[in-house]
Amino acid sequence: MATRLICVLSICAVSAALVACGSSSTSSSTVSSAESVSTSAPTDPETTGTKTEAVVSAEGKKVFAANCAQCHTLKAAGSNGNVGPNLDQSSPDEARVKAQVTNGGNGMPAFIDVLTDAQIDAVSAYVAGSAGQ
Repeated sequence: MATRLICVLSICAVSAALVACGSSSTSSSTVSSAESVSTSAPTDPETTGTKTEAVVSAEGKKVFAANCAQCHTLKAAGSNGNVGPNLDQSSPDEARVKAQVTNGGNGMPAFIDVLTDAQIDAVSAYVAGSAGQ
């Protein structure tokens, strides 16, 4: 009788372990881990530790969409705002975009307290590289 009970308990334990391996909570944590790995910025092998141009551009596009597209037209971002200047027409260089985003002026608010330095750099590079394209 004791042998039979041990056998049944062993089968139950193995079954529970197998069910737990396939549960959604396990696969969710796997997805979360994969997502966090995939969102880490790739580095350029030639300049170890720096983000690749594609990553900076993608980050800049996200920042632009969230903070600038409502007011500015930029074809590359698919935005048609008409409050601020049409960036495709003005084609500002990176230094000009960075100064304007940081300090504001001419009706535009300053984003120095809203965006991080990295976000300002990314959106500046994105706008300067995309405007007029």
